Amino acid sequence: MPPSISAFQAAYIGIEVLIALVSVPGNVLVIWAVKVNQALRDATFCFIVSLAVADVAVGALVIPLAILINIGPQTYFHTCLMVACPVLILTQSSILALLAIAVDRYLRVKIPLRYKMVVTPRRAAVAIAGCWILSFVVGLTPMFGWNNLSAVERAWEANGSVGEPVIKCEFEKVISMEYMVYFNFFVWVLPPLLLMVLIYLEVFYLIRKQLNKKVSASSGDPQKYYGKELKIAKSLALILFLFALSWLPLHILNCITLFCPSCHKPSILTYIAIFLTHGNSAMNPIVYAFRIQKFRVTFLKIWNDHFRCQPAPTIDEDLPEERPDD
Repeated sequence: MPPSISAFQAAYIGIEVLIALVSVPGNVLVIWAVKVNQALRDATFCFIVSLAVADVAVGALVIPLAILINIGPQTYFHTCLMVACPVLILTQSSILALLAIAVDRYLRVKIPLRYKMVVTPRRAAVAIAGCWILSFVVGLTPMFGWNNLSAVERAWEANGSVGEPVIKCEFEKVISMEYMVYFNFFVWVLPPLLLMVLIYLEVFYLIRKQLNKKVSASSGDPQKYYGKELKIAKSLALILFLFALSWLPLHILNCITLFCPSCHKPSILTYIAIFLTHGNSAMNPIVYAFRIQKFRVTFLKIWNDHFRCQPAPTIDEDLPEERPDD
């Protein structure tokens, strides 16, 4: 008999479905925009596509699995573990994509003349593939043994049961908090976030340094270049800030769970933290639309061409406001 769903669970499921309905179309639109607009084909936007792919998977895969876990079906231990791991993979992929974007923006302002020789399409593709491979290794580590199977098996055998344990599928029941805090958070989440903060601080310093130079008749192009870089860097730094704001609360709760097992965590705080992590996947397309003109214009063109049946003017791929390689 399937478990009954309470009114609170129904509200939770409704909010999760709403997030998925915003996240999936929004990030598909990001991928679509990069495909149709040649001006969005440089390395930064390729990394943004990688980030969008992870966010689509959050809406299409992780949220349905989170709803399943919330309902709490009875499953074998390793089945539940497989359900819990995708969110770890996609979170890591998002972090590494954000790090790649930060490094790319740093190279743009540090070595603008040599940038295109250093950051080639081939190297960008290798970086994206490397990010995803590393994400799978980090996210699937619990499948390789760093999980709660031993504790679950002891409780299972104490009840006189045999075979693989059957449990109520819950994230904390199968995923080790030592893994989540010491390995996932302290190694693969917090250091990259701190590194990205330092990179963006250096990016803003370098840009401000260039913009504060005296403007001469021959310095118009560099001034224009760094002005555009500043606008794009601010938008991408906002993406990083929203990611940290969305994910740090849940990791802090995990730390409390590990270091203070007797501390009471109100369930509403856990749900809010979960909503923030899933909702982050829906935020990025909104930021792109409001902050980056190339995306905004391309989104409108896609909307007019394919949904309103009113073809928009051809996209100007050399939009004066934010063309990165003038």
